[in-house]
Amino acid sequence: MSKPKVLLSRRWPEAVEARASELYDVTLNEADTPMTAADFRKALAEHDAVLPTVTDHLGSEVFEGVPRARILANYGVGFSHIDTGAAAGQGIVVSNTPDVLSECTADIAMTLLLMAARRAGEGERELRAGAWTGWRPTHLVGTKVSGKVLGIVGFGRIGQEMARRAHFGFGMTVLVQNRSPVAPEVLERFGARQVDSLRDLLGASDFVSLHCPGGAANRHLIDSRALEAMRPGAFLINTARGEVVDGAALARALEAGRIGGAGLDVFEGEPAIAPELMAVPNLVMLPHLGSATLETREAMGFRVLDNLEDFFAGREPRDRVA
Repeated sequence: MSKPKVLLSRRWPEAVEARASELYDVTLNEADTPMTAADFRKALAEHDAVLPTVTDHLGSEVFEGVPRARILANYGVGFSHIDTGAAAGQGIVVSNTPDVLSECTADIAMTLLLMAARRAGEGERELRAGAWTGWRPTHLVGTKVSGKVLGIVGFGRIGQEMARRAHFGFGMTVLVQNRSPVAPEVLERFGARQVDSLRDLLGASDFVSLHCPGGAANRHLIDSRALEAMRPGAFLINTARGEVVDGAALARALEAGRIGGAGLDVFEGEPAIAPELMAVPNLVMLPHLGSATLETREAMGFRVLDNLEDFFAGREPRDRVA
């Protein structure tokens, strides 16, 4: 019996590609460049499974025609980049990779928080430019993190890992805003308290870390009004999805000194970065590194293969989302 034909939209860690090639007839995107809508239509017509990533865009136009593929096994947790309704209309299952990247994404969120608070990005740029003149009492004075209030928007797996680091590592008070009630025992685990609204959280937090889903429902959740509701001098951290933050509004708030700083690992329209963000000194930016450890990227790939194994064996994929 011939092996199912599977396409990987980008290059994956070597160990995962090797395992996939043992199990399936694999097509690799050797160029490792983003695929177009036309590329995805062709892939869906010629393969039994297509394995996209969180930065691929699979809108309704991708599902036009009569696709051969029966599953989109997504490499990543978020799936707002996939028109799941259009996929379902063609009888295509969609899965993702939860659990395995929570710790590393929370690590990056805490990295950004510390870098923004302690002005680490500004300091490194000064050093590399040869502009440092030596220690002085008023040089690059930042903000203390320990003991401050951290507001977490979205209290799923990643949000809870962020709370763990903040509460037990830095003695921070944790506030939570979530679309549904969080079980009291879960809040108690991190010494956290749930607040009623986003505005309540923004006004009470020294640092705000976003861990909510992306998509149309949360597009520009953090807009000019939300930024005005933050404490003066507070910091915003986004490792969720780029569209959750209005980048132009954030740049204005930073330039005006309305908030103290920000850290972003994700961007609306990435890899393009809005010019106004590039010009702001009190903003730390990373190129979507949330899950970028070898251990996690391999685990994500193997989780995709687990979902494929379920699907091709006639079982419900363990991480089916649509």
